Amino acid sequence: MQKGLKRLITIPAYILAFLLMGLVSGYLAFKILSFSKTVEVPDLRGRTLFEANDLLNKKGLYLKVEGEDYDDTVVAGRIVRQDVPPSNKVKEQRGIKVFLSKGPKIWSIPELSGRTLEEAGSVASASGLRIEKIIRIHSPTVENDVVIAQRPTPDEAAGGGAPQKPQDLIEQHHGLTLIVSSGPYNMVYICPDFSGKTRAEITDIAEKLRINLEFTGSGERAKLQRPKASSLLKTGDTVHIQLEGG
Repeated sequence: MQKGLKRLITIPAYILAFLLMGLVSGYLAFKILSFSKTVEVPDLRGRTLFEANDLLNKKGLYLKVEGEDYDDTVVAGRIVRQDVPPSNKVKEQRGIKVFLSKGPKIWSIPELSGRTLEEAGSVASASGLRIEKIIRIHSPTVENDVVIAQRPTPDEAAGGGAPQKPQDLIEQHHGLTLIVSSGPYNMVYICPDFSGKTRAEITDIAEKLRINLEFTGSGERAKLQRPKASSLLKTGDTVHIQLEGG
């Protein structure tokens, strides 16, 4: 009889102890969470993802990239806005959502062919474009560092089926690509013998070989030349010709 009574008293005691332990654990967890450190959110606007991530890690926060937006002032790839304004206080271990800039919206594609590479870069930048790729090729007719062609072209939006928006074209081509001249190939020649030739004959030969001339003396025919005949010349080299009368 007494043993049975002891059992009835013992069982509720274990249950009570278990319930008390649960209540204490819950209370402690609540207190810990309630007293989590509060930190100030840094200003992430205009920063790269690397810079923003570094700033947030130092505050015990982490970065969440939500998407992209066009912006006229923030460089593409940098943060244009954040969900929690700078200087606001939040608990540690919180994620801060950010949106990245896609740069300014492009309203038109300028004609860059025929411009120097430097001019093309300035015009593209003023139009909100970035030159993503430059392909260089030799050209016998287009000077060095001059744009030969571009993709997409200004009239591509209107041609070949349904019109396309400039912004869509740029994204479709993964940016603006320029084909730029590296000038003509440098050819190596054996220097002709100009002795006795007239000034007009010498000039005609030089133009075909794409070499430069420097005349001294008076008269119409070559007396001496430097470098000598049969020397090696390359495109763009200069031959000095001394003229004499008659």
